[in-house]
Amino acid sequence: MGAQLRVYKRRIKSVTATKKITKAMEMIAASRIVKAQRQVAASTPYASELTRAVTAVATGSTTKHALTTEAENPVRAAVLLVTSDRGLAGGYSSNAIKAAEALTERLRAEGKDVVTYIVGRKGVAYYGFRERPVAESWTGFTDSPAYADAKRIAGPLIEAVQRDTAEGGVDELHIVFTEFASMMTQTPVDNRLLPLSLEKAPVEQEAGAPGRIMPLFDFEPSAEGVLDALLPRYVESRIYNALLQAAASEHAARRRAMKSATDNAEELIKSLSRLANAARQAEITQEISEIVGGASALADATAGSDN
Repeated sequence: MGAQLRVYKRRIKSVTATKKITKAMEMIAASRIVKAQRQVAASTPYASELTRAVTAVATGSTTKHALTTEAENPVRAAVLLVTSDRGLAGGYSSNAIKAAEALTERLRAEGKDVVTYIVGRKGVAYYGFRERPVAESWTGFTDSPAYADAKRIAGPLIEAVQRDTAEGGVDELHIVFTEFASMMTQTPVDNRLLPLSLEKAPVEQEAGAPGRIMPLFDFEPSAEGVLDALLPRYVESRIYNALLQAAASEHAARRRAMKSATDNAEELIKSLSRLANAARQAEITQEISEIVGGASALADATAGSDN
């Protein structure tokens, strides 16, 4: 009984130490979510308005720009997958990877080759373990991305879109990330960044509304020059917003996972404490029984000697 009690005490001590760690990680994640939410709220209007500006230029001109004109027979697509650098965030990274795999299967079913770009060590490790080719990867900033990180990612992607497919270029650019809806809801989504889907753009929808007249634009020096200047900024802003959304989602997922781990640790400590108390009571009962039995045997022996 004594050995069993010592085992329970060691387990309680170990689980208590783990609980302290998970509680600290939960509090850290909760403190970072607020900043991440503010960054998302600050970047989303800029990304939306820049998208509207690019759409206005594209719809207000007859220029066939490489970044807004769909290929007649697209043969290759690039997929940018955003995961996390660290674990202990529940199913955050695995859900994003599943969404990327579903998108890849859909693109391949359409007859397109898929070139994969990855952000985050979890995605890199997943593809590396399965020996799947990755064109380029970026790590080390997923929990706190900066605009410079988005610009660094956008550079090779834009080059791939501008390059001819015969030389290894791509016809489409897709991004898979986790969209932050609330503290309890984070949803993996896949969006096509390029070519820009003009038929779904808000500017064209407004222009097609009853009573609205399509605006006329004069471009200086040219519509193609304006698109050349705007579209890289458009890609950078959309990637930056996706990175911020993913960072907020990662912190929320980690907070939820650590809270669940802390609650489970508390339940396990209560269960182990009950088992330890039961073992202690059994040990005390056994000792009392031995004492009573020894005293009774001694009394019997004394009574026999007197007779």
